[in-house]
Amino acid sequence: MNTKSMNGSKKQNMESEAADRRVAALQGAMLAVNFAMVSFICIFIYMTTERIRARYDAREFLDSVVTIPADPRMNLIICLSLMGMLVVTFAIRHFWTSLSNSWTVVTLLVDFIVCAAVIYQLDFNYNGLLLLAFANVIAYVRDGKIKLLFVILAVCGYLVADYNLLSIYMPLYRVVDYIRYYPANTQQYLSSINSIMASLNMILFIAYCIYVINRQRGTIEEVNQLYHELQTANEQLHEYADMSERMAQTRERNRLAREIHDTLGHTLTGIATGLDACLALMDISPEQTKKQLELLSKVSREGIKDIRRSVNELRPDSLERLSLEVAIRKMVTEMSQVSDVKIYFETDEKHLKFDEDEENAIYRVIQEGITNAVRHGKANRIWITLKKVDGEIILVIRDDGIGAKEIKSGFGTKHMKERIEMLRGTVTFDGSNGFTVTARIPIRWGETYD
Repeated sequence: MNTKSMNGSKKQNMESEAADRRVAALQGAMLAVNFAMVSFICIFIYMTTERIRARYDAREFLDSVVTIPADPRMNLIICLSLMGMLVVTFAIRHFWTSLSNSWTVVTLLVDFIVCAAVIYQLDFNYNGLLLLAFANVIAYVRDGKIKLLFVILAVCGYLVADYNLLSIYMPLYRVVDYIRYYPANTQQYLSSINSIMASLNMILFIAYCIYVINRQRGTIEEVNQLYHELQTANEQLHEYADMSERMAQTRERNRLAREIHDTLGHTLTGIATGLDACLALMDISPEQTKKQLELLSKVSREGIKDIRRSVNELRPDSLERLSLEVAIRKMVTEMSQVSDVKIYFETDEKHLKFDEDEENAIYRVIQEGITNAVRHGKANRIWITLKKVDGEIILVIRDDGIGAKEIKSGFGTKHMKERIEMLRGTVTFDGSNGFTVTARIPIRWGETYD
């Protein structure tokens, strides 16, 4: 990895950490506002109740309200204890970085239960705590199904935990009734504090949602950009691989061409020179001409050996060690194992025995046909049949791949044609239903194949 990439990665990590800190700050702010709101309601109810008792205004106050808390002091203790649990779960998620996803979900479930308990304890006078629980779900839940479940739970809870709705069906005390106990000026201050904290909680929640959505949108755009860059790099790698393969093939072809050219050229040059000498000596010295022809015969045989040795370098290693049928079945088995493609090979001949050049051509055409079917045709199954009909060797390679409406002459098909045509055979291609290669090689006159 170069310095530029390392700096870019370091910068992204720093930006991600800063974004996480901002998310945690907004969550902490919402938790603080909700803690203050619940504390205000509980302490206000408790202090107002004590004030009513001290002034002996209980009868007058009870005549103006529907109901009152059974024990404001215990109510205060319970609510503050439950809010403390929210602080603990927030700290666990924020500072315990190795917390697993399952335990994170457990802490969020605890949040929902605690929020529901506090809202119930407050007689549904304040349900803004569910916005805090909803915000935590947005931040920490990654699984789509679990997140949807929590969101539905939060939305339904927020809609149901409405004081105006529930007060129709059950007796509930109202914070507004306690505020009205005070003089007009004090009522204004108390109502303002209550409304400001509720509005501040809503504003923080909206700001939090906007920030998280923008951050996720930026992450999605970044992922899409990285995907396109990766796709482009992958295409370039494929181009480089094809180019490298073509260059390697060209180098190998040129090497073999030079070697055969040198060997064949040397041999033919010697034969041509010797024949010229024979023509010159034929009338002068028949004996000397005979010796020269014997020497030419020896040179020719040696040249043939050298040419065969050069050509044999093109022969697959499997054919050097195995028979043609065994080599083909070995190639089919290995390709089936590495590509997960089912390949079937059938032949009516009990013993496949041909000349070396014929075996080389058959083996290479099958090899190229399988390669094209797997790489370009995206085939799942390949059928190969080899048989002799009316003095011809017929090789058919058929697959169930995507086929090709227009068959372009690529390196593979061109190479197949060259090999078969060197044996005076023909090869045809059909891409209408999968892809089919049909090669016909005439059996050489006067030779038999066992």
